[in-house]
This record gives sequence, structure tokens and C-alpha cells, in this order.
Amino acid sequence: MSVAIGDHRRTVVSDPYGEQALLTPAMTEGYDAVSGGERHLLLRYLEAVVAARQAPVHTAVAFNAVYFGYDLGGDGYGGSPLRIDDFPVVSLGGCAPVLPVGAMVSVATGSAPLYAEIVHREGAHPAVGSLGDVPAWVSGAPVGATGPGSPATGSTLLRKELLVPDLDAFGPALSPSLAQIHRLRTRQRWINEDGHLVVDVVHPSPGAARRDDLTAYVDHFLTTAREQLLSPFVPVSLAELVGGTSDDELRAGLFGLLDTVRGVLGSSTSLRTWGHYVVSRNSLAECRRDPGPLGGGDLRSLAAAVEHAADPVRRRHGLTAPGTAYTAVGPRLRQFPGATELLRGVGYAAAVCRANLTIADILREDSDQGLFENGSRVTLDDVFESGGVWRSHYPGGADAPADPLTPAGRGWASTLPAPLEPEAGTDAEADVDPVDSPLGDDASLGPCELLRNDTEEIIWRAPLRLVHLVDGWFPLHPLVTRELHGSLVPRPTSRLELDHVGQVLNEGEGVQHATVALADGAGRLMGIHWPVGFFPGLMLQLSWRRGEAVLRAATVLLAEPFYVGDRMIGHCYDPHVLTREDAPGSDRHGDSAVGLDPRQLVMRTVRRCGLLTLDGHALLDRSVLPSAVYGRRPVRSRAVALEKAVVELLAERLLEPALGSRDAGGQPHYPAREGQPTIPLIGYRPVWRRVVQPWGGTEPESSNPLALQTVAGHLRRLRPDRSPSKAQRVAFREHCRRLGKADGWELPYGYTFVTEHTRGR
Repeated sequence: MSVAIGDHRRTVVSDPYGEQALLTPAMTEGYDAVSGGERHLLLRYLEAVVAARQAPVHTAVAFNAVYFGYDLGGDGYGGSPLRIDDFPVVSLGGCAPVLPVGAMVSVATGSAPLYAEIVHREGAHPAVGSLGDVPAWVSGAPVGATGPGSPATGSTLLRKELLVPDLDAFGPALSPSLAQIHRLRTRQRWINEDGHLVVDVVHPSPGAARRDDLTAYVDHFLTTAREQLLSPFVPVSLAELVGGTSDDELRAGLFGLLDTVRGVLGSSTSLRTWGHYVVSRNSLAECRRDPGPLGGGDLRSLAAAVEHAADPVRRRHGLTAPGTAYTAVGPRLRQFPGATELLRGVGYAAAVCRANLTIADILREDSDQGLFENGSRVTLDDVFESGGVWRSHYPGGADAPADPLTPAGRGWASTLPAPLEPEAGTDAEADVDPVDSPLGDDASLGPCELLRNDTEEIIWRAPLRLVHLVDGWFPLHPLVTRELHGSLVPRPTSRLELDHVGQVLNEGEGVQHATVALADGAGRLMGIHWPVGFFPGLMLQLSWRRGEAVLRAATVLLAEPFYVGDRMIGHCYDPHVLTREDAPGSDRHGDSAVGLDPRQLVMRTVRRCGLLTLDGHALLDRSVLPSAVYGRRPVRSRAVALEKAVVELLAERLLEPALGSRDAGGQPHYPAREGQPTIPLIGYRPVWRRVVQPWGGTEPESSNPLALQTVAGHLRRLRPDRSPSKAQRVAFREHCRRLGKADGWELPYGYTFVTEHTRGR
């Protein structure tokens, strides 16, 4: 015989604003179908539920509160029609079916069971370290993965998960005493020392393992908890709301109700959202003001640790190596002094949610899509494992910009082998010559950057392009062009003064007479003889003093020269332009693919047609490589030669494998987007090598002078214990006034202002 918690029938939910039905048939159609009045009534109740619960409130838990009648006076579900004998039994260390957040469970104890609502669920992979260090392959790994690049092979999959039960959800009558909880935690036989459950969850199929939280919740209540869902004693039965009891009707109606609840929670101005969880803004602000354990100081320290997790260690000789680190929030929180007691029970779920919200807020405020000033890029990689896994990568420019708060699973993806190449074309296809690949992203390559614009001069910076080298010209900045257009005295010629810092130019290269061409609003300096050492991507800093017929251009010396491929580079350059326009077949005399061998054709095509990343990597859909090289499918022999070249270049690490995705329109994307089929990519990775000087050899300082540089005014982040001076506040206001800035002239909190200055010789 099943025992119901409450034996009275109710048709309404008791809330602090009166006896009114909170669920209506319109809500089964989703949030957009609900009237404003119904939304407002539901929101008031849900905000009160969030205030009453100690744990973050998941969308499924919020639906439980509305559907089963959660009492806000302290009884919780104590007066609900739920039948506790029907709850699935779960025990520490045992196997269990999928128990989503929102599931009602009976925790076996050897005597009287404990009744609870699951309020938080996460992965508990044994490979995650106690300090929060996560092996790359674990982050984003599918259920049942056994190692790097090794997905599960069986039909039934196991995953170790941590479940956080709310043992007080059913009111004082069914809540265990503090002494009982202490005894159970000490024994660690039925619950662990934190009052949590770590179980081996059985997923019946790979498809079931990929279901999200809400889909798992719907499946659970349409199967295991079906009797609870269709109870005639709930305030308003789902069957009544949808007008039927078929699985399709119930499933659609339940998804609609969950969408309504989630939409209402998301519309609140007093709640903050992390995934499917919500917390009150007041509780979050109170936590951040708290100077104690897991307060604002600890949360900022955690965010700083994530930001700097991949900071490079400079070797004694050579450049710093790139690095990637994966940090799990849950284990890292346990390392803070005094955190043990606060992480017990539902306090763990609250701490994890607040920590992730703090990291996310710092990413929004202090980074550019996750890219920090120190060069590291921080992104969310796995939202489920161990409270959330954050990826830190240096240099951050190696990653294509994307939403840093969308879990990307790059840890697991980085361990996957390159998929096999599709079968090449047949010999019946035409034998064609390679095509001269057009420059990809041509309009976005080499933008000029204005450094100074005042009454005396205009200074800007722009990279040298291949077409500039071949045809002997260089574009003028639009401001210079405008000045010359408006000049009463035409200047058909101008003097160009070139300074290749650290290098001696040949006679006739340092000072040249060039022609000024002004047409269609664009200006060019024509007839330039570029020095032999100039290459595509070389950055030039140019200055023009108003009223003069002299244009000065200078390169900017690097602190240390290095090789990129076979080219030695000692001056600042644009990695995008270098990748695109310094490819095989391109030089100052022209650009052609004729006469290149298969290896050169592959490198040229990937560099010229691939998607560019911030640091000059280029990624190309591997399946379209033959067509990109030859303009259409080549004969089999040529396709095989290209594939052999790809394999060789991958083995030599001149190319690297990657995974992307393709949308319904055929457009490839990187990183791979969720819900799109994955495709293999091949990427050009610039190989940087240090220039080795002879042992004991030194160069006189005079042969390596620094170029004069103008540094524009900019913001700089301060240490937590510092504040900007009054002079810097005034300087920032003056800077904003000159720029005509319309969105506030006060320094942002935590920043100072560095005024414009020059540096160098």
C-alpha cells in the first residue's frame, strides 16, 4: 500500500498572494502563449520559492514546486499528494538509473529511509584531481569514454555522478535530525561525508546519455514517476491541462510547462541565471560582500586562478610555449580554508552556482570574449563535470573568438584522431592545373590603426600587403586623403622616408619620391621601390605632418628575432597577412600556383583559403581540399598525391588536425557548433623557432635601437588593493571629452588611465 504525504485534495497552490491556480492550459503551449497576468502571478510565487530554498532552484525543481504544491511556510512538500513509497531507492556507491534534477528519491540507510528531492547533479569522474586539475580528455567527454579519443563501445553506458539531495524538502515531519545526519555522514555508508550521493548512473543507450537536463526530467516523469505526474490529487493534473493521457500529449504538454517556468524565471529582475539554475541577486551580492570562507575574496581568487592557470613559464632560452589548463570548480572550492562545512548538504550546490556566476561576470567585464590582457583566453568547456570545467589557454589568440560561456568540449575534441578522408574522385574526372586561389577574407586583412590625430600630425599603423610589394604602392589613411583632397595646393608628388629599424637600406630606398594618387575618396602613394627585406605582413608605422609633403614610414623592432617557417622575422608583423600572402608561390615578383609540388599546393591552399584564427592559424575543410586546389575534382592520381602530402605534413606537424562542423547551408564552422554534424579540418600552424646566436656573441646596442612609438591613451586594470589617482581620473575625463565619448566619462571600477606617450629612442 502506498502512503501519501498529504491526504487532502487541493485544486489550487497555496502561495503568499492568495489561493489561485498557477498552472493553466495555455502554459502547456510554452512561455510565449501565456498572458502577462498569468506570468506575473507565477513569477511572484517562484521568486518566493527561490527565496525559501537554500539551494539554487533548477527549472525542474521550480516546476515541482508549482505542480506538486511546495508550501512556503516551512512544510515544503509535506502537504503534497506525493506517495513516498513510490520513490526510487538510491544508495551511496550503488548503481542507479538516470536521476535528473527534480527527481524525488528514497535514500536507503539500513533503517528508516531518507526522503529527498535531487536539487543538483554533476559528473564525478575519478580522474579529476583534488585541486581541480582536469585531464584534457575528461572535459566534454561523452558518457562512458575510457581515455583520450576512446569513446565507449557498449550499448549500456556508466557514468559516475554526484547527486545533491535536499533532505529538508518534505518538511520537518520527514526531515532527519542534525544528530542523525551527523551519524550518517560520519559512517559514510549511505551518504558521503558531505551528505551527498556518488552513484554509478546507468544510461541505457548513447542517445539517452546525450539528453539534456529537461529531456531527462521529462523521460523520468513519463516512466519511473508517471504515477506521481498523473496523480488526481495534485493541484492541477497534467492530463487535465493537456486534455488527454497519451504519451505524445503528455510529453508536449510537460515540455511546454517547463518552457513557461524557465521563461518566467528568466524574466525576473531579482534573479540571476546559470544554465537551468537560478539564485536571487540579493543572496549573490550578500555572498560577494562576505569576507569569510567562500565569500567575495575567495570567489575572486578562484576566478584569478582560472585566468592564470595557463600562464606560460618562460624558458631560459627560447620563446614561451603555449599551454592549456582545465580547472574544475567543485574540487577547487574545497581547497579554501574553512570551506568544508559550507560545502555540505545543499550548500555545495549554492557555492558552485555562485562561483560559476562570478567567473562569468569577470569574463564579461574584464575580457574580450574571454581574452584577458595577459594573453590567456578563458572559456567554459564542460558545464556538467565536477561543478563546471573552465578552459584556460595561452596564447588566447590560438582560439577563434566565440561565446566564452557556451560549453565547447575542446578538451575531449583535442584528443580525437583525424577522421579518414573520403574516397577521392575517379580517373574519369578532368585532369586540370591548380588554380590561383583568391585571397580569403581579403577585405578584413591588414586594417590600418589610427594612433594619433591632432593639429600637428596623423600617425597610423598598417601592414604591408603582397599587392603593395608587387605593384609598388601603399594606401594613405582616410584622414590624410581627406586633408589632401581639401588642400588648395595640389601635391602630385611626395617624399617617402623609409626607416627599416636595425637595418641599413640600399641607396635610393631610404628616401624616395612617390606620386600621390587621389581617386574615389581613396588615396595611394604610387611608384614605391620597396626594400628587398620587406615581406607581406610587415607592420609599418606611418606619420604625416599637416601641411608637409613628406610621409615617414618606419618598421618596429621586436625584442628578439625568430623564425616563422623559413622566414626570419625581426620586426613587428601581422600574422594574418603573413599566413595568407607569404604562402608558397607568392613573392614580390608575383603570385602563382603553377609549378608547385603537392606539398606546396596543400600548404598554399590551406593558408590562402582556410579560416583564420587570431594568431595566424588557418583551418580548411579537409574534404574540399582537392577541389580548392584545382578548382574542381582532379583525377584520382592527383587527389591521392594531395592526400599523401597531407599525411606527411601532419606527421611533420606543419599541419595539424582539428574538428569543425557544417551547418544546413553547407558553411563550415570552427569550433564545432552543437547540433551540427562534425567535419575533419586541417590547420596550418605557424612554426616559431628562436634565432640561435653564436655562443658568446653579442651585438652592440647601437645596432639594435628601438623605434620611436606613440602609445595611445588606454585603460589598465589595477590590482585589487589599488585605486586610480585624482590626476588619472581628470586625464580620463579629458580624453573622453576629446573623443566625444557619450556613454560616461568616469573611470570603470578597478581601472586606471594611462595617458598618451611616446617610447623608444
